[in-house]
Amino acid sequence: MKKGCPFGTHRVISPKGVLPQPADVIDNTMEIYDNEVLIDVQTLNVDSASFTQIERQANGDIEEIKKIMMGIVAKAGKHKNPVTGSGGMLIGTIKEVGPAYEGDLKVGDKIATLVSLSLTPLVIEEILAVRPDIDQVDIKGQAILFQSGIYAVLPKDLPETLALSVLDVAGAPAQTAKLVKSGDTVVVIGGGGKSGLLCLYEAKKRAGVTGKVICIGGSEKSTDRARKLGLADEYFAADATDALAIYNKIYDLTDGKLADVVINCVNIENTEMASILACKDDGTVYFFSMATSFTKAALGAEGVGKDVNMIVGNGYCKGHAAISLQVLRECAPLKELFAEMYA
Repeated sequence: MKKGCPFGTHRVISPKGVLPQPADVIDNTMEIYDNEVLIDVQTLNVDSASFTQIERQANGDIEEIKKIMMGIVAKAGKHKNPVTGSGGMLIGTIKEVGPAYEGDLKVGDKIATLVSLSLTPLVIEEILAVRPDIDQVDIKGQAILFQSGIYAVLPKDLPETLALSVLDVAGAPAQTAKLVKSGDTVVVIGGGGKSGLLCLYEAKKRAGVTGKVICIGGSEKSTDRARKLGLADEYFAADATDALAIYNKIYDLTDGKLADVVINCVNIENTEMASILACKDDGTVYFFSMATSFTKAALGAEGVGKDVNMIVGNGYCKGHAAISLQVLRECAPLKELFAEMYA
């Protein structure tokens, strides 16, 4: 059996010398190397920014969505959206484990991969169902997990599709738990969406009674969703691309102090400046959104003289799977909503 690099560089076809994620094309033959794991795939949870772009490109047509996704994988050997650069994650059952693989996985385990589809060798034989409302796609196919790839064994107390939807955005609430301190003022942009709701819960939990959490929804409907759950102290709906409108609203709600932490969970472009303007100097902006442009964020902050700390799109945080699943166990109303929406 052929020996593999722990980071999967042996799978890179072009350009040579890069890791699998930035690669344009990787080898997706399903004969495993000695340190790889072969997975029979059940469901893909496509990254929100990626699915939104594909759905728009397909004009909402399900069959066209299938063609676009099949085309991406056929060309690249993985599901890396060529427009957004992002992927998603999957759930499946372990079919084979390489003899040199170091870990506890065994044949028959059902797991969710916690590494992006944008670096995962994937074969889609058939797309069985597309669920646009929750960005999930059921397929018949296989995938490869590298030695370095992180994963979570699916919990038995939660429905699989519910767990998958949460694990796909696990980095957001986990980073929130790490960033928010007691007494902080926190703004969550996109607070009515999947990752935003989880972030609101963690922000409120960590900021405590002396802190303040502000939810900005993308619509009245999503804002009301968060309001009914009581996850924040203030709520309003706004266009996240309207930086000045959001700045003025946050200025008023904080008596001019602005936010200690701003968390951006929206899945559209050009929301960098709303996040930056809402944050006080020496505060922190966490761009969870994969639609974020580092260039726009960096140059935009410079252009308005904002000295803020920016974390761009790191979806991994130690313990993120456990933290995110625990949110659903602690907050019954949120679990019920997620079960209704995603399970």
